[in-house]
Amino acid sequence: MFQSFFLNRKWFLWSIIGSIFLISSTWGKVQIDVIINKWFGSFYNLLQKALTKPNSVTINEYFEQIMIFVKYAGIYVIVVIVVEFFTRHYVFRWRQAMNEYYTKNWFKLRHIEGAAQRLQEDTMRFARIVETLGIEFIRSILTLLAFIPLLFELGKNITKYPFFGEVTNGLVYLAIISALVGTVFLAIIGIKLPMLEFHNQRVEAAFRKELVYGEDNESRAEALKLSQLFSDVRKNYFKLYFHYLYFDLAKWSYLQFSAMIPYIALAPTVIAGTITFGIMQQIVRAFSRVEASFQLLVYSWSTIIELMSIYKRLKSFENQMK
Repeated sequence: MFQSFFLNRKWFLWSIIGSIFLISSTWGKVQIDVIINKWFGSFYNLLQKALTKPNSVTINEYFEQIMIFVKYAGIYVIVVIVVEFFTRHYVFRWRQAMNEYYTKNWFKLRHIEGAAQRLQEDTMRFARIVETLGIEFIRSILTLLAFIPLLFELGKNITKYPFFGEVTNGLVYLAIISALVGTVFLAIIGIKLPMLEFHNQRVEAAFRKELVYGEDNESRAEALKLSQLFSDVRKNYFKLYFHYLYFDLAKWSYLQFSAMIPYIALAPTVIAGTITFGIMQQIVRAFSRVEASFQLLVYSWSTIIELMSIYKRLKSFENQMK
């Protein structure tokens, strides 16, 4: 899964240089996000001034701020488009590397149930998901490196918190604790999902295999046999839906509540009126970036479950090859 791409000289430019490019461009996007976050502080302060005292802000000053945002947003859009185009080629090259490796050993693999699915579908999904999660993980790390110092700096304006009173660097600690509690909670709630996803692909493969045999052999794919196989598919899907029901309930309840955490933390400061509207918006945005970075597993848990299932199948595939 990995050595066919990252340890193969043929793919050096895509696997190593390409990965460096993706990391560098991700850091660039994070830096633009930091600049836009700072812009929001200035813009909201301008709005507060304009709304508090009529005609204290000129129309030119107002549109000057708008054009600053347009400039940075335009740069961000260009970077995103270029990176997305490159990423699609990067993922396909990874899939191609795995495909070439497995096809060379097809004589060892062709007897395995669902071998065609693993070679055609699982390699494609594995490369795409690993790349997506890898970039998200790197982005989360780089976002933390950029926004935690900013949150420390902005947190100096916050002197008091509900229930706890005065806490030094309380915003950073609150973001970390909130994300960790949610991640551990959802990991426990969704502990059964990876194996159910793995089993789901097995029953799907068995059903598909019988259909393929039936295309060339009239004695295969009989109605009773297909009904039994599809019954296994149906049973597993319904079990999967039930477990996702309470998992999604826990996930979205947590995410909706966590959106209010910075506003609750800022309550004493807002009531006291010791910060401006612009600074408050900077704090809320920086807090949400830090918290979201720590919440990577929360947002990606369903994708991680899918990846674990694919990894199990490809791993057993490679074990058979050895």
